[in-house]
Amino acid sequence: MKIKNAIVALTITSVMMIPVCSCQQTQRDNPLLQKSTLPFGAPDFNKIQYADYLPAFEAAIKETQDNIQKIVENTDSPTFENTILPYEESGRTLDRVSRVFFALASADKTPEISEMEKKVTAMMTELNNEIMFNKPLFNRIRQVYDNEYKNLEGEEKKLLEEIYKEFVREGALLPDEQMERMKAINLRISDLQQQWGDMLPEATNNAVVWVENKEQLAGLTEADIEQCKKDAENLGGKAPYAIVIVNTTQQPLLTSLDNRDLRHQVYEASIHRSDGTGKFNTYALVSEIAKLRAEQAELMGYPNYASYSLEKTMAKTPENVYAFLKSLIKQYTPKADAETKAIEDFARQTEGPDFHLEPYDRFYYSAKMKKQQLNVSDDEVKPYFNVDSVLINGVFYAANRAYGLTFKERTDIPFYHPDMKAYEVFDKDGKSKALFYCDYFRRPTKRGGAWMDGFAKQSRQWEQLPMIFNVCNNAKAPEGKPSLLTWDEVTTMFHEFGHALHSILSDCKYNRLSGTSVARDFVEMPSQFNESFASIPEIFDHYARHYETGENMPADLKKRMLESINFQTAYALGENLAATCVDLAWHMLPSNKIPKPEEAAAFETEALKQVGLLNPQIPPRYYTSYFNHVWGGGYAAGYYSYLWTEVLAVNIADIFAKRGALDPATGSDFCNKILSRGNTGDLMQMFTDFTGMKQPDASVLLKARGL
Repeated sequence: MKIKNAIVALTITSVMMIPVCSCQQTQRDNPLLQKSTLPFGAPDFNKIQYADYLPAFEAAIKETQDNIQKIVENTDSPTFENTILPYEESGRTLDRVSRVFFALASADKTPEISEMEKKVTAMMTELNNEIMFNKPLFNRIRQVYDNEYKNLEGEEKKLLEEIYKEFVREGALLPDEQMERMKAINLRISDLQQQWGDMLPEATNNAVVWVENKEQLAGLTEADIEQCKKDAENLGGKAPYAIVIVNTTQQPLLTSLDNRDLRHQVYEASIHRSDGTGKFNTYALVSEIAKLRAEQAELMGYPNYASYSLEKTMAKTPENVYAFLKSLIKQYTPKADAETKAIEDFARQTEGPDFHLEPYDRFYYSAKMKKQQLNVSDDEVKPYFNVDSVLINGVFYAANRAYGLTFKERTDIPFYHPDMKAYEVFDKDGKSKALFYCDYFRRPTKRGGAWMDGFAKQSRQWEQLPMIFNVCNNAKAPEGKPSLLTWDEVTTMFHEFGHALHSILSDCKYNRLSGTSVARDFVEMPSQFNESFASIPEIFDHYARHYETGENMPADLKKRMLESINFQTAYALGENLAATCVDLAWHMLPSNKIPKPEEAAAFETEALKQVGLLNPQIPPRYYTSYFNHVWGGGYAAGYYSYLWTEVLAVNIADIFAKRGALDPATGSDFCNKILSRGNTGDLMQMFTDFTGMKQPDASVLLKARGL
């Protein structure tokens, strides 16, 4: 992923908590229930204890319920001022408590936190049901919508529209019997997603491949071998070395491992981590979640969940998404076949004419082929990608050149984990703009992937500046050694900071509308666009410095490295297309056609076959059984958005290139027309306002990927 699904106002679908304290507490004692005295109102992790969370949630829920009741009991005629604004304010304490806890639940999920997830998930889902199906409350909101919507303007109009449509989409207009069924479905889905959130990280951690001797790790660098040793120690030391499994299907170390049997083991561990063949069987969860989502859609009058979900996006309908995908698949397929043949032919030069390329071989021989043809490898360039230099001299420097932002490290801000850092962000006039946290290194308590979220969103109404964090899963080097990155990890840092900028530069009145509170097929655009800065020569030269000497990457190596970015990129497009089509296939079904758990794998295979993407050489980036974006996150029927927004991002990058990629006037225009506006207007119109284009131009995507 590359953005965590931020929870706005009161609609909370996945909440995690820590055990109840045996002692009594008052609200005055609980640091979560009082506004922090730290800069920006930052959470004081020096004071917050496990025992604080449950009382804080209970008190915040009670406060929210009381605030809602005051709205309902108001005998004055409903207005924007006495109904919509109090509703927007009603869950403010709950928002603060939830955001602090969600950060830990994703990035530092200890056994204590995991223990309380089920209880609090139920509490929060029940609260959501209580509010969304509160008929007197909705009647007041509907009266305001009917009487005032046409006369409102700007953010007030958008806020009313978003709140009214949220209630309608949740089922506020349903008959009583169907409303009760929707409540039950909501509770059950939240419970199933809670189980998913427990099982998948455990399955991934359990899928580790133990290695008995260093000779088996031939091909890896000494730094990688040292990391395998460190991972083995952290995971209990069942063998001297361990290869951990990351969240995607393909594993990074497969590019270097000489031992084919070990490559095979690693790949098998990845794809079978939770596929029903052992202890960690997620198919039962998948099948039931898919069926309940389909039933939700049917209750709301839609033929399937995809139709229901996509209505609120830029794409609008499944038909529009499929038309977009089919055009890509048609152009992509021959290029993918040619790429596979080229790699297999290359491998046969050393392995013999009968060698058959397997998916666990692809990265290995592709890397050797790249080394031979372009004379560049990850091991050669990693010394120039020190994580600290990438952040300070790359990510921050680009934001300074494009938007005039500057960054100052804050050593007085407490963290939930010692690996973190925090920076105060200032605008071009030196005015404090935001607080930015980064948490870049993997650990067993952190879920896979990379994401952005925040302890607080920007809101002029709340007089709140944003507190934003980026989380990644980079390997942390042993003490005294540099943490070096691959090019993919470099671009991931730029990507996640693009999400951060969407919130840091937000300038909206209402919390509900600010920052990244936009449709899924728009939210990934600022992040994908921000990746383009990583390879701009001035930016690249500023951060790509050798970790020992501080010297720039030599010109020849730089040229070869940048040329290699689009080397054999059919794979990356194909794995994304396959995952996207798997996601849509599950969510295009009516409730009576959802596969049973034992049918899930076969259904997935057939779905890929139907769209021409059943290619053993290019498997989905995520198979169904560990597709967290879809079953545990907010991307159900929405994973296509990565490709959709990549088109938007390329179109925008072209505008930057024409006007001057680092021209402050261009950055200011982009900020004013898109990044600062959150969800305060029509998203397509925002795109048009900046680019001058009535519609995105999808034809640029394959060219941008070198295809």
